[in-house]
Amino acid sequence: MENRDMDLIGHLEELRKRLIITVGAFILLFILSLVYVRNIYNWLVQDLPVKLAILGPSDILWVYLMLASVIAIAGTIPIAAHQIWLFVRPALKEHERRVTLAYIPALFILFISGVCFGYFVIFPFVFKFLLSLSEDMFMTFFTTEKYFRFMIRMTLPFGFLFELPVVIMFLTSLGVLNPFRLQQIRKYAYFGLVLTAVLITPPDFLSDVLVIIPLLFLYECSVLLSKIVYQRKHETNINDSTFAVKN
Repeated sequence: MENRDMDLIGHLEELRKRLIITVGAFILLFILSLVYVRNIYNWLVQDLPVKLAILGPSDILWVYLMLASVIAIAGTIPIAAHQIWLFVRPALKEHERRVTLAYIPALFILFISGVCFGYFVIFPFVFKFLLSLSEDMFMTFFTTEKYFRFMIRMTLPFGFLFELPVVIMFLTSLGVLNPFRLQQIRKYAYFGLVLTAVLITPPDFLSDVLVIIPLLFLYECSVLLSKIVYQRKHETNINDSTFAVKN
């Protein structure tokens, strides 16, 4: 009982250490992002066809903090993934450690790819579509806060959603998930993805479809990749068992 308590305390101390490193990295990246946030802001609005306005002196500060937070989150993802890997590493076999370590850069790359997909594909389409609805009936007046809040809502979720394949591969490597389970819950996963797409897009059918199709494709890619990881893991376990028997 005492040894079990000591193990629990050791795990909690290790978890605390990983959390402190992750939070510290986020704070450092956040401060660094604030230094260059004006340049980032100017780059994002350089081709904007409308003029942004602020309703109060705190609005622009809020936008700067929001942009710096997004950049800090993007930079913290590989660090957080590495800390998670270090936390679960003692429970992994040698070949599992090498395989799961490769997921860390993939997480960052997929997050950036998702954000770029949202910013360069989804956001311009939805933004132009909503502007076209006003035609000459309304005077367009955009506040800086509402514009960037809308832009982040159209881009940031895709960064996390695009990480779905790597997360599922990682959980398959750990034995938490398997492709058969993913196939069984496919209809529930589809419902969740459709609901997510409806929530993060404006209430029009075309925008929903434009988002739903990539999400469903990502899920099917995740199932396929999970099968590959599961088969390789199964073959490795068989080889290890055969080697143990021979020796």
